Amino acid sequence: MASNNLSSCCYTGVKHEGDPRGRYETVADFQVYIIEPEKPNGFGIILYTVIMPDLFFGDPVPLNADMASFNLPEWMQGKLHPKGIAHVPETVDPIVAASLKLLREKYRVQGIAAVGYCFGAKYAVRALGFGGVDAAYIAHPAMITPEELSAVKGPLALAAAESDNIFPTPLRHESEALLQKLDIPYQINLYSGVNHGFAIRCDLSVKRQRLAKESAFLSALQWFDQYLKK
Repeated sequence: MASNNLSSCCYTGVKHEGDPRGRYETVADFQVYIIEPEKPNGFGIILYTVIMPDLFFGDPVPLNADMASFNLPEWMQGKLHPKGIAHVPETVDPIVAASLKLLREKYRVQGIAAVGYCFGAKYAVRALGFGGVDAAYIAHPAMITPEELSAVKGPLALAAAESDNIFPTPLRHESEALLQKLDIPYQINLYSGVNHGFAIRCDLSVKRQRLAKESAFLSALQWFDQYLKK
């Protein structure tokens, strides 16, 4: 494995507060959250049209779920979903494909980048492998196989946590070795003092964690500015 399977660290953390500025739309049989570009922000970076598809068909893992009552393998197999929908490539890949079609046909975008955290990193990598996107950025990835990572065809950036049982040091080094064999731009940033999930649900009251999260976010924007702008 280029990264290990999901575990309890994939759904534990701190929920962040904020005011949403986007909107929800229904695409086929799933929902997407959409936010369109704004004026340049304080860093002088142009924001992008962003869509966030519901990869789980309304069945996300509850934050900080009780391991005594929640069964992760059963969730993956769809046994906890009202319609029995499993959370596997056969059901997630079509969501990604429909989302990319929406961007191209409705929003007429000139380039597309994928962002994936944990579960989503696998599908960002898969999209970069079949040529569905022009670049990708992933953080603390899970479930990526060596074959999927070796198949990427475009620029890939990766944010890794110092302490991460899903993407530990040996697998990070193996992933680096795989990427070195490919004729693509790649980047791996390692953040000290943080754990799996830091880029989306760290404790913002802890200075080091907040800095790592914000740094990872800005790194993603810089990566896309470099490889999406024509």
